[in-house]
Order: sequence, then C-alpha cells, then structure tokens
Amino acid sequence: MSTEPRLPGDTVRIADLSRTDQEFMRSALRGDTPLHELLGLEFVEIGARHATLSMPVREEAFNSTGNLHGGAIATLIDVAAGTAAARGSGFEQGRQSLVTADLHVRYLGRPHGDMVFARAEVLKTGRQLVIVECRVTDAEERIIASADFSMMIVPLRSPLRPVAGANPSDPDL
Repeated sequence: MSTEPRLPGDTVRIADLSRTDQEFMRSALRGDTPLHELLGLEFVEIGARHATLSMPVREEAFNSTGNLHGGAIATLIDVAAGTAAARGSGFEQGRQSLVTADLHVRYLGRPHGDMVFARAEVLKTGRQLVIVECRVTDAEERIIASADFSMMIVPLRSPLRPVAGANPSDPDL
C-alpha cells in the first residue's frame, strides 16, 4: 500500500493536506534534489493542468549584486512548469521521463517582500510535447518574470549518475 497522497484532478492546496501528506510532498520535491532544498522550493497548489510553487527571497538565491539570481527564478519556473506538465499530459510515471525541451524567461522586475510564486499552466499537450506558460509574482502580485516552457515526454531514461535510494521509475523533474 502506497503512502503517497492521492491528488484528484481538481485543485489541491497543499496547506489543506494532512501534516503527513504535506511532509510527503516536501520530501518528494526536495528529498533527492539538493538545489530544490537550497532554494527552499515549496508546493503551494496543484491542479489537473497547473501547479503553483513558492520560493523565499533569501541569500541562497542571490547573485553577486545582492539581487535575486535569474537562475534561481528559472529553476522555480522549471519545477512549476514540469509539475504542471506531468499532471496535465499523458505522462506515465514509471514508464516515461519528462525532460525540458525549451525554456524562455523574460525577467520583468524585482520582487517586493520575502517570497515569490510561480504559477504554471498547461496550454497544449501533444503525444510528446507539452507547452506550458508560467508567471512569477511576488506577494503583492507584481509580475517578476514570465516564461514559455516546453517539455518532452520520452521513454524512461537511466540517470547519468546512480543515486542511492533513487527509484528508476521516479519522474525526471
């Protein structure tokens, strides 16, 4: 019997899940990906064709000029869009991998406050290609970045470097 929370097709706010399910979701996001842990990425909401994640604005995500690093924002977008693509397509976990095919980010402003949010929504799905749009906003809902994203569904791939405890059927996000 799996301990993984079942997410229905409709929208689920992570804060509304049980503590155990919230911890499972955090572990799934951060557990084997040190970059996600370093950046403090968190699931906020997951739906049938969208996902919202948050990232704190903090020192670990700053560049050499003391501003939010574009790579940190791009990582937040990549994870939000990949999650939306996995949920909103015909992706079959354990049989297929999801790989980023294209990511175009427009950096539009600096955040106010200590948190940014990426909301990604699937625009179109094909047999192999999933097209996703993503917007990053701050807590005041000011737009920080906008992105176009495409992800390919490919046959399950072996990792470049075996990781202890990694399951080969885990999604390649």
